[in-house]
Amino acid sequence: MADFFEIDFLDVETKKSGDAIALRYEVNGQQYIHVVDGGYLETGKRLISHIETHYGNPKQIDHVVATHPDGDHTAGLRQVLEDCQVQNLWMNRPWLYADHLLTRFSRYTNKENLIRDLKVAYPNTAALEEIATRKGIPIHEAFQGAYIGAFVVMAPTWDRFIEKVLESEKTGRVAEVAGINTTQSVTSIIAEAFANAVNFVKSAWGGEFFPAGETSAENEMSIVQYTVLAGKRILLTGDTGREGLQEVIDYAPHVGLALPGVDRFQVPHHGSRRNVSTELLDQILGPRLEYKLADNETRFTAVISSAKADEDHPRKAVVRAMHHRGAFVAKTEGASVRTQVNAPARPGWVAVTNTPYPDDQED
Repeated sequence: MADFFEIDFLDVETKKSGDAIALRYEVNGQQYIHVVDGGYLETGKRLISHIETHYGNPKQIDHVVATHPDGDHTAGLRQVLEDCQVQNLWMNRPWLYADHLLTRFSRYTNKENLIRDLKVAYPNTAALEEIATRKGIPIHEAFQGAYIGAFVVMAPTWDRFIEKVLESEKTGRVAEVAGINTTQSVTSIIAEAFANAVNFVKSAWGGEFFPAGETSAENEMSIVQYTVLAGKRILLTGDTGREGLQEVIDYAPHVGLALPGVDRFQVPHHGSRRNVSTELLDQILGPRLEYKLADNETRFTAVISSAKADEDHPRKAVVRAMHHRGAFVAKTEGASVRTQVNAPARPGWVAVTNTPYPDDQED
């Protein structure tokens, strides 16, 4: 059988969107199971059932990746670790770097106290650590340059991860951070409070507006993974923001990724406007086209993990931006999305439809 892959973006249907991604791929006759995030607590059992049903009831999961600490990505992985034979867990734990962080927190002189409070600040990551330790599952760091099976980590770098821990609102509540500018955290609080306060304006083809302001520090901690499988370039972004995407661009030459151009693109953070920009998308996906392509002429697939009940995601500006660059845009609203090449047939599954191009966008 030729090399193949199948990537399933499960629909996480709550009032807020979440991410739960299962992958199976075969390279040189060897198959691998790879899980990226697990949605909320109730998503975990669905994720396990999906893998057992559609991936041949495998005896083990080779790699589980917790991209960042948010509960809509990590909580469901608790069930995966408890119920499955997981070979490797990949995640970044701030308390491992307490020796370095200790000098940056003005209120701490005791490393053990700092470790304790960082685990309180990041309870989802701490819970995964406890389960993995109890079950003897190896836990690996996932910074730029690490290889997770066929995937290479494009972001974050260790240095930027540390800065995000220091800038985080979560650690800001744990202790006053010495010498750290907290403007970003305040900005993100204001941005979240007014997230719904948008108007929609008609916009011609190619028009894009992405507001100033940044995504959360936790989102910017996201592990971004890249691979080539069955000849297709795949970029899984988690909830990374503009800083993370810039790291992807800067690191691309080191892994032979000639940008612009990917074939499968996970749209960051459920289609949030504050995670992307026109300039970054131009560099990663290519410049805007002069006209919209027909559905059968699209250049790549963009997948957005978004719930039906989530009124904030995806933003129309982001959907437009994907179409501007020739994407087939698939959303997980009410149904899981499968993208594959050469994968085994899956009876009962039907093709998803291309998300329509919005004629308006948020101002």
